[in-house]
This record gives sequence, C-alpha cells and structure tokens, in this order.
Amino acid sequence: MTGDFTINGERKILSFEARTTLLRALRENGYTEIKEGCGEGECGACVVLLDGKLVNSCQVLAASAIGSEITTVRGIGDIHIPHPIQQAFVDAGAVQCGFCTPGMVVATYYLLQKNPSPTEKEILKSLDGNLCRCTGYVKIIDAVKLAAEGMEK
Repeated sequence: MTGDFTINGERKILSFEARTTLLRALRENGYTEIKEGCGEGECGACVVLLDGKLVNSCQVLAASAIGSEITTVRGIGDIHIPHPIQQAFVDAGAVQCGFCTPGMVVATYYLLQKNPSPTEKEILKSLDGNLCRCTGYVKIIDAVKLAAEGMEK
C-alpha cells in the first residue's frame, strides 16, 4: 500500500506493507534518524511528532498515520543549522553513543513547546519514556535546562 504524509514539512508518498509500523515505514524510506530500540514502546528511541503529539512510532501502524504530519529530529534542525535544543545537547555533553539522542531531542522539543520553563521535576517526567544507557541522564537534564534558557532569550 502507499500513503501520503507530510514529513518534516515535505509531502512524501511512502510505500509499505499493511501491517508495517510507522517506524519501519519511515526507516525503509530513508528516515534513519529514527532509531529502533525495543520495538515495544518502552525506550523512546523511535519517538516522532505525529500531528503535533509525541508518539512511539513503533506502536503506530503506518496506515493509521496516512495524511498526517510527522516531524523527526531532522525536521527540528540539522548539522548546518542546529536547533537550540540540538546545540544545547552538544554544549552540555549530553551526546555519548548518540543512539537515544534523536528521541531525546524530539521529546525535549515537545516539552519546551508546551512548557518553555520546566522545572527539573517536569523535565524528568517528560523524559520518563526515553531510555539512555550511556549518560546517567545528568547531562541530558542539563541540556534540557540549557535549551530552555537559550530559547527564552
């Protein structure tokens, strides 16, 4: 089957099997910035914004997202023009292996859109579904705080 999507602001037609998850459909069509971790919606490596809502793309059938607007980390910023959140993750040293980083950045983007000045408790709650095996979260939390400060200016 095929589906019409708006991905990172561009209209795209993707081909996929009927039972394919959004994660798989995106990755098979070149959106490899979305990482596949657990495949069960527990790790947050595959989060994207689907019509403005944060979702685990491994838990959404691609067919159910036809016509939707999808934002991945690449739609937030890139290496040439990083978003302040992406820059904050670099500046805070919150990037080690980088596997969880796209999901963390998208989750942070979602948080800061809704709450531009979150408390540490609110940051912890919002990142609760995103797992990192490298950093111990201290630098990630620092990065979210730094991004919030930078975006306020």
